[in-house]
This record gives sequence, C-alpha cells and structure tokens, in this order.
Amino acid sequence: MTSSATTLTTDLQALQQTAIAAISAVDSLDRLEELRLAYLGKKGQLSQILRAMGQLGPEDRPQIGAIANEVKETLQAKVDNQRQTLQNAQIQAQLAAETLDVTLPGVSRPLGRQHPLNSTIDRVLEIFVGLGYTVAEGPQIETDYYNFEALNTPADHPARDMQDTYYLPEGKLLRTHTSSVQIRYMEAEEPPIRIIAPGRVYRRDTVDATHSAVFHQVELLAVDEGLSFSDLKGTIKEFLMAMFGDELPIRFRASYFPFTEPSAEVDVQWKGRWLEVMGCGMVDPNVLKAVGYDPEIYTGFAAGFGVERFALVLHQIDDIRRLYSSDLRFLRQF
Repeated sequence: MTSSATTLTTDLQALQQTAIAAISAVDSLDRLEELRLAYLGKKGQLSQILRAMGQLGPEDRPQIGAIANEVKETLQAKVDNQRQTLQNAQIQAQLAAETLDVTLPGVSRPLGRQHPLNSTIDRVLEIFVGLGYTVAEGPQIETDYYNFEALNTPADHPARDMQDTYYLPEGKLLRTHTSSVQIRYMEAEEPPIRIIAPGRVYRRDTVDATHSAVFHQVELLAVDEGLSFSDLKGTIKEFLMAMFGDELPIRFRASYFPFTEPSAEVDVQWKGRWLEVMGCGMVDPNVLKAVGYDPEIYTGFAAGFGVERFALVLHQIDDIRRLYSSDLRFLRQF
C-alpha cells in the first residue's frame, strides 16, 4: 500500500470514529439530519476524502474503496439506529405527557346557557323563516326620516308623543321601533316581499314589571298584490299558536298606529288577565308611496312586538326586569 493509500485509510478511520461519537451524542432528529448530511451527503466529509482516490494507483483503489464502503455502511447504520432511538423517545415523551390519571378529582366547568331573550328571538325567527320570511336588519342610530317621516309621522304629528324618543346630535336618534327597517328594505327591493326584522330599540319609558327603556322588538312586513286583513290575522294566529301552543287565548282589539290603517292590538291571556303582546295593521298607503310602491297595485300588512313580553309569557316570568338582572340563580333556570 502506497503512502497516499495509507493516508486515506487513516482519514477514513478517523472520520468513522469522529462521526460515531457525534451521532451517538445527538439528542434531536433535526440535529441528526444535519450530521448525516455533514458526513454522508454529496458534499459531506466522506465524499471529500474519496475525491483523493483519483490520485491512487490501480492496485490501491479496490482496497480503499472497500474501506470507504465499510465506513459509509457503518455510519449509515449508526444514523438509522440513532433515528429510531430518538423517534421512540419522542413517542414515549408524548405518551407520558398525554397520560390521563383517572384517579385525579374532576375539574368542574359549568356549561353556559342561552339567555331567554336570545332563545325567544331564535324561536320567533325559526317560525317566520319557516313561513317564507327573510331576516332583515337596520341601524340602531336612525334619522328622523326613517324612524318617523317615511312611516307617515311628520314632525307635527301627535303620534310622536306616543313614543318618548332619545334624540342625538346632528338630527340623529335612537330608533324607537324596528319599523324603520321596513322603509330601508322597501327602498332597496321590489314587491313581493316578506321580511322579519329583529333588533334592539329605545324609548324613554318608566321601568316597571312590564316596561323597559331598552328592549328588543321584532317587526314583520309583507307586501304583495291582494293582501288583506284576513291574511294578517291568519299569519298572526299561526305564529302565536306555533309560539305558545293552541290553547293560548288570543284576541284582536281595534287600535291606531300612524303607519297602518286599519290597525289592531293583539292580546294573549296570561296569569288570568289579558296582556298586550303585539300591534299590527294594514300598511298605510302613504307609507307605500314613500318608498315608491303603487298603493293601487300593492297592499301590505305589518306587525311588531316586544321580545321581552313574549319571554314573560313563554317562560312564565313575572317581571321584565329579571331579564336584565344578571342574577345567576335566575339565569340557570334556562
């Protein structure tokens, strides 16, 4: 063996010892891959040593080649064994971290419940969507036009006294009903339309067992050719029976609203007395004209009701203020 061959043999043996020590000490799969490339990759240390084989004579090449293959196989086997060891350790660590000690006491996490107002709104929407209505929404901060004027209630109209309004700067106000959504929707759409508009409304009411200054209202509107008061009564009865059951007594009383004519209020019998739950009527022709509908062709009906009143009846609650008390003893019932 020539001196060049002896030097290559020594280098290969030194590389094997150094590589085995480094691979044995590695503690991560990423670092192991780095070492594999450093020693056995195309540009690794073994390849750099073997480039010198071109300087060897024909008699030394087979012997050095055999030594190089043995070193490569030894190092590759060492890499594979170390990789398997690290993977097994990783799996065991994960199993240990995910082990559940069934003897430990349980941790109590109380489940949340849906607020009765939210569940009531969901139930109302489910019924009307089943009847073919579309859910519509509008802003809570309104203009005088959408809240009053377009609903046949001009500035000097006495009906404005029926709703104590919260006025804001720059001619804005907090909407007193979701009827304003009707106007916005009709301005954007052509008949026939059937919408249901839930939302929060504001009035300067004195808070008591059945009134609140901030409450939720649902407004329904249908506009088409040939709609009559009979269609309105049938829709309301169908809704109330689906909401409360067939046994709930219902009555209609003549009433007045500036944006419907004729108008009525709807009462249900609750705790031995009649409780007003809705107002309704045929859409006034002036309202249809305000949005560009021809009242000679189209008629419509509308109704609005407070969600809180419905929740009182539905859940047999005796005071509307309980809905806003945040009393967990009360809320846990639902």
